[in-house]
Amino acid sequence: MANSSELEATVKALVQRGRGILAADESGPTIAKRFKSIGVESTEDNRRAYRSLLLSTPKLGEHVSGVILYEETLGQRADDGEPLAQLAARQGIVPGIKVDAGKIPLALAPGDEITLGLDGLAQRLQGYRQQGARFAKWRAVYNVSDALPGRAAIKANAEALARYAAVCQEQGVVPIVEPEVLIDGDHTMARCAEVTQDVLHEVFHALHRHHVVLEHMLLKPSMVVPGKDHAQQATPAEVAAQTLRVLRRTVPAAVPSINFLSGGQSPAEATANLDALNRLGPQPWNLSFSYGRALQDPALQAWQGKADQARQAQDALRKRARLNGAASEGKYDAGMESSEAR
Repeated sequence: MANSSELEATVKALVQRGRGILAADESGPTIAKRFKSIGVESTEDNRRAYRSLLLSTPKLGEHVSGVILYEETLGQRADDGEPLAQLAARQGIVPGIKVDAGKIPLALAPGDEITLGLDGLAQRLQGYRQQGARFAKWRAVYNVSDALPGRAAIKANAEALARYAAVCQEQGVVPIVEPEVLIDGDHTMARCAEVTQDVLHEVFHALHRHHVVLEHMLLKPSMVVPGKDHAQQATPAEVAAQTLRVLRRTVPAAVPSINFLSGGQSPAEATANLDALNRLGPQPWNLSFSYGRALQDPALQAWQGKADQARQAQDALRKRARLNGAASEGKYDAGMESSEAR
């Protein structure tokens, strides 16, 4: 592949022990919900101020190797005029971009969904690269019940993920493949494991069909956990054991890194579960994080939309990133949560 060396360099920059990826790619409706929770209006300037605050956090690059941005953010600038993507890069954080166009109901498949955004993707990626983006992300979602997801949804989303990844690599952009098995519902841990295994099998079959180079992509899956409404929740050790069981059955060793999504887990839960995964010994892949809410929530609560509380928000983000960096090496301890060290 003509872009092989460029893709390799991006993967090397993203995949580093003790570092993970910050997901700051909330869509307009999603960031509005986050802001509403702290009483802040979701204006373009407020969104710019908040994301500028995140990316300018001192020493964030010690624990964060990449950041997924929303299209709006990729075109925004900090107060001093510096492009936000450049601000991230100056911290040693690789800028990336969310490229899917969101999900809609899958036709003739009640309860299932499909992700849009393939039309014009190659041209959009060319523009994103000019703005500094070196990797991309596409999210597929799978609702879980006794009957969901259906085979049509599993196959259709795998095909879309693979087509997206192929286009990215052709354009010199590293794809993050994100098949999210949703935590919503009262399903058991065993049902989550069953669905996750089916989904990942289909995704990698599709990636193979589309000639995607596995060494030049990252996987962003959900962990194997019970539905959030299930009566029996799981310990970090149980989550780690069941998640690794599925991953070993489905994910080729050629994939350089698995960066988990937090998927509705609390910040402390997501960190503890990642730590438990890394305590089970060396795996074929680097195991790290690509968290959104589980990294940002403490910072958002500290900020409250007030410029004079930016320092407290940055301290909260840096601490959360530090704890997840430790977890990605199996060196996290719950006692670190109460530590004042930044």
